[in-house]
Amino acid sequence: MTIKSLNIMVLITLLMGLCILMLSYPEAYFEAALRGLAIWWDVLFPSLFPFFIISEVLLGFGIVHLIGTLLDPVMQPLFRIPGSGGFVVAMGYVSGYPIGARLTANLWEQKMISRDAGERLVAFTTSSDPIFLIGAVSIGFFHDSSIVPILAVAHYGGGLLIGIIMRFHGSRSENPQHSQNSPSPMFSLNRLKHAFQSMHKARMEDGRTLGELLLQAVQSSFQLIIVVGGLVVFFSVFLELLTQAKIMSGLYWFMERGLNLAGLPESLSQSLVGGLFEVTLGARSAGESASIPLQYKVAAAAFVLSWGGLSVHAQIASILHSTNLRYLPFMVARFVHGVIAAVLVLLLWNVFMPGSGVLSTFQAFNSLTLPTLIPTTGGFTGILTLFVIILIVMLLLSLLLTVITGIWSMVRRSINK
Repeated sequence: MTIKSLNIMVLITLLMGLCILMLSYPEAYFEAALRGLAIWWDVLFPSLFPFFIISEVLLGFGIVHLIGTLLDPVMQPLFRIPGSGGFVVAMGYVSGYPIGARLTANLWEQKMISRDAGERLVAFTTSSDPIFLIGAVSIGFFHDSSIVPILAVAHYGGGLLIGIIMRFHGSRSENPQHSQNSPSPMFSLNRLKHAFQSMHKARMEDGRTLGELLLQAVQSSFQLIIVVGGLVVFFSVFLELLTQAKIMSGLYWFMERGLNLAGLPESLSQSLVGGLFEVTLGARSAGESASIPLQYKVAAAAFVLSWGGLSVHAQIASILHSTNLRYLPFMVARFVHGVIAAVLVLLLWNVFMPGSGVLSTFQAFNSLTLPTLIPTTGGFTGILTLFVIILIVMLLLSLLLTVITGIWSMVRRSINK
């Protein structure tokens, strides 16, 4: 029997078992499906769908090629990724998963990045969006806005560290695929001119009219958001059925033994086990644990946000399925990101939270639900503004690095003379 045949048999067995649980607990199954559908409709659809369309249109207009030409001096030295990846970084960090994977797949389809570069890019651009981190986790689940700075530094800073670590992933002899063939290391009018030339060339090669571009962007974005919604509903039902069948209790027990050996509070088991499957469940459980020191609760939330949960992993895998990008490097990077984020919380706790109490004084608020925690009005404008700010900062950093590089090159030439 081949490994493929064995995997198919295991999958069929699991699906049959899931069907039996659905028949055994029909009410729980139905309520979980409605919860998953509510999360998708109230939160994910309005927050992700516009960005799916915008990213498709910007790619068709060649804006990504323009930005890639300008950001290449930053992305290549730090992350060994073409400058077009800077657009993915900015968009992925402000709009959350799975935008980074979607844009990475688009760049791969446009032949703007190689497989190794794509795997490096998707590994560190898959993150929680700021609205969820601040509104849902910090304020909604922990009821404490003071943890926002340390949670953000651990999560997003850990993501950038993963990007630097992942630069060693792949063949060292790989030819960098620039979104531009920049004529000069100096950030000059030549580079800016070349950036607009790259944008114009990409627009001409695309060839679609504005109407065709918008129509296809809406169609492809709607197909993707439906896939995301289906996976959210599936994992909501899956976790509820595991809970009803007492299987989650067994997983909690194993996690408690591991935490005990590591000298960590055993009560974190529910947060970590839940977070392995779904971000919201793990983060909510971490915030509602009343008897655990606050720093450990925040560390658990940082791990859960950075790992992403199997629900997000399934969304990423479905997006990468149409490319030759492998899922395994992404999974390893997510786990390492989670560990780094948790460690950063514990190491930097006294820096960001001086004089804070050892134990959390916040009580559980079981009546709160995710859709009521994330503002849907004005949220898109806020995220778009944050995206522009991040992009401007990255462009300024690129300008600074290219000017320094140009000056250094001139100094070396004068010395050699």
